[in-house]
Amino acid sequence: MTSRWRKGQSGNPKGKPPGCGHVQKLREAIGKDMEEIIQIQVEKAKQGDSQAARLLLERTIPPIKPTEQPTPMELPADCSMSDQARAILAAVASGEIAAGQASQMLQGLASAAKIIETEELAARIAALEQANEHKS
Repeated sequence: MTSRWRKGQSGNPKGKPPGCGHVQKLREAIGKDMEEIIQIQVEKAKQGDSQAARLLLERTIPPIKPTEQPTPMELPADCSMSDQARAILAAVASGEIAAGQASQMLQGLASAAKIIETEELAARIAALEQANEHKS
């Protein structure tokens, strides 16, 4: 079965003109009285209407996002990354740092490990290539 339209071709190329839908008409109708509507909501909020106050606040003030306070933690520099990871997990277990902070620190360690691994592999490949050149 073949379709009458080619792929990517609209069946109605001119389409519906912008601004003729129900939503656009509703927006235009409300827009004419917007200042009065807002003023009514403000008055209701001042009179103690918690829904009016909530609506106004939600639309004008961005919500406060929870944040964790940074907690300084020294990781042993002269040990392996797995020892550093153990130190992070021990800090969580003892309540020194939050689990979310530990998760981010462990992700950072994992990223650092990948970078180090890549550098070491690149150096090994370069050494092998150089050794191969000398043999040829």
